[in-house]
Amino acid sequence: MPLDIFKDLLKFTVVDVIDVILVALLLYYVHKLVKGTVAINIFIGIIIIYLAWRLTDFLNMELLTGIFGGFMKVGIIALIVVFQPEIRKFLLMVGSTNFSRRRNFLKHLNFLKAETGDATEVDTIISACNKLASSKTGALMVLERNNNLDFLITTGDDMNIKLTQPILESIFFKNSPLHDGAIIIKNNIIKATRVILPVNNEKNIPQRFGLRHRAAIGVTEKTDALALVVSEETGHISYFVDGEFVVFKDTDELTKLIKKDLM
Repeated sequence: MPLDIFKDLLKFTVVDVIDVILVALLLYYVHKLVKGTVAINIFIGIIIIYLAWRLTDFLNMELLTGIFGGFMKVGIIALIVVFQPEIRKFLLMVGSTNFSRRRNFLKHLNFLKAETGDATEVDTIISACNKLASSKTGALMVLERNNNLDFLITTGDDMNIKLTQPILESIFFKNSPLHDGAIIIKNNIIKATRVILPVNNEKNIPQRFGLRHRAAIGVTEKTDALALVVSEETGHISYFVDGEFVVFKDTDELTKLIKKDLM
């Protein structure tokens, strides 16, 4: 018997190695999607039920095998319903691979310059955030990347105005009619203001984070956008990517992080 097992190991081919790597990647992305949400507990529960089903089948426990088997047969429908946000994010992740980001290489070609447009002026955005933070003026800015955010623009006011620091400051001025909600920035254009973002209610976030921060987590979870939040209570600037809070030591480092993420 040990000899047979050794012979089977020798039959391990390159295709088997690729298979194992792909399964590992799939599990990694699944864990990344459900990490920090209640979905991780549901996912663990499904794994436990599956293992129990295989165990009862191995022990020839027909009644329990039938019960668990029936659950597993309809489980795919339950998975789609329960994990709908995670499945949507996974599909967005697949559709927003680095292939679409290769367009930055094409920016060096002059004949595509008009199509790609100007790069986002990150320094202008950070300067505006610093000014808003000094006066503890709340702000929520979303930087669009590969995923089109037009479905969110319909919830606010379509603007399409050139990005400048005075305009950013005037939008979030406390008495401005445009200060509520988020703004969406693409390249060097403010596409919309007063946008309503999907709010994340699942993750446990620090108490200092308010509704703006939850909205930033929500939009960066469901799309590949970046989000900047200026707290109205503390004046602190927060940066979110992939539904996670990004730690930075100062605004110079923050500027470098955003420029890198926009590439």
